[in-house]
Amino acid sequence: MGAAVTAQRSTRERILEASRRLFNDQGYAATPVADIAKTVGISTGNLTYHFPAKADIVTELATRARLEYRDVKDLPRSGPIADIYVEIVRFAMNHAWHKRFLLRDRAQFGEPQRAGRPDPDSAAAVEMVHDLLRRVQSAGMFRNDLDLDLRVLARSLCIVSRFWMDHLSEAEGLGQVTWADQERGLQHHFAVLFPCLNAAGKREFQSALERLAERHAASGETTSDAATPGSAA
Repeated sequence: MGAAVTAQRSTRERILEASRRLFNDQGYAATPVADIAKTVGISTGNLTYHFPAKADIVTELATRARLEYRDVKDLPRSGPIADIYVEIVRFAMNHAWHKRFLLRDRAQFGEPQRAGRPDPDSAAAVEMVHDLLRRVQSAGMFRNDLDLDLRVLARSLCIVSRFWMDHLSEAEGLGQVTWADQERGLQHHFAVLFPCLNAAGKREFQSALERLAERHAASGETTSDAATPGSAA
């Protein structure tokens, strides 16, 4: 019985991972269930045993994506706020890329009753950055001569990070996410944030970026195709 449950679970996970990749690469509407089954190496009937409809796969992937994001948001952290900030921004940027079909193809599988209503996940992302900015403000890192609206700044920063990988896909044909892509995205993010920081704040964030680069170099990572909560820890 235990082996059967493990095998069933494994097949389900393989279906979800294959679907995520295919939906990202081909689009939700352009990916028939038969293509997913072929990629996994199972029959269409076996796939529909686990997920009766293609929309059920999306529901599961969307639920997991929300949980990953919330796990990162709620994970207790200690240390300098600048280090926490850069780790979370890096995670959020990658998370948007690796689950990009959920945002890009929403009209193809979105629930009609959600039309005209704000997306709770996008709103939560802005709130998360807003909370981080308030901590940066409490640490005395913002310039005193600026009358900052932290919510406007949070929205601007979210837009930059959310669409960075999409921009590279469209402008440069990005297929895989590398550290260089992540680093460039962080630099664009901080091109918006840094003018708001005082000299001490800039030094703190620059040091945090350098520490992140050092951790990446030590990990030996070249490319990443799965954003996980652990990547932001």
